[in-house]
Amino acid sequence: MITDIEDYFTKGCGRCDRFDTPDCSIRPWADGLNALRSLCLEEGLEETVKWAHPCYMHLGRNIAIFGAFRGDFRLSFMNPALMTDPDDVLEPNGPNARHAGTLRFTANDQVAPKAPIIRAYLAEAMGYAAQGIKPPKDHSMPDFPEELIAALEADPTLAEAFHTLTPGRQKSYLINLNGAKQAATRFNRIEKFRDKIMAGKGALER
Repeated sequence: MITDIEDYFTKGCGRCDRFDTPDCSIRPWADGLNALRSLCLEEGLEETVKWAHPCYMHLGRNIAIFGAFRGDFRLSFMNPALMTDPDDVLEPNGPNARHAGTLRFTANDQVAPKAPIIRAYLAEAMGYAAQGIKPPKDHSMPDFPEELIAALEADPTLAEAFHTLTPGRQKSYLINLNGAKQAATRFNRIEKFRDKIMAGKGALER
């Protein structure tokens, strides 16, 4: 993964084998991403690399991060629960996101018309950072799928291990299992997750 910010805008993030190739998802969105970059820098944000992507900070707080995909590129606010979105332009970053905090673009020339909105939203987020305002902690949990309930009831050792996981790690399994459409798929995933659960790891941890 990259550590130099300039590499992102010229070669990609380095997270897949399409890095520094014509097929990299960054390539078709270069003009739009650079337009977003200019807006962030003009607003006085500090530019860093986090998770191999451009991340913009203010007073030590993460404000926004860029992403590029085959079908779009995005500017996502790091604390979406705080954003008021008066222009109704923000979208959830994914199907499991609880708050809308992402500006999604499907053409490079869509950035310039939204520049005043982007500047205002960046200023709003920077204001929260300056005041030390943080979003309230989200203690809600996704529903437990029936297959997981059955597996935990049938295996007390697994149940004990699961319930000693941190809420965040438990949530990672619930999100993953709820994303499967078929009961058989959920059962298979539970079986594959067993060793991770017993090791005290989350679904995405190695």
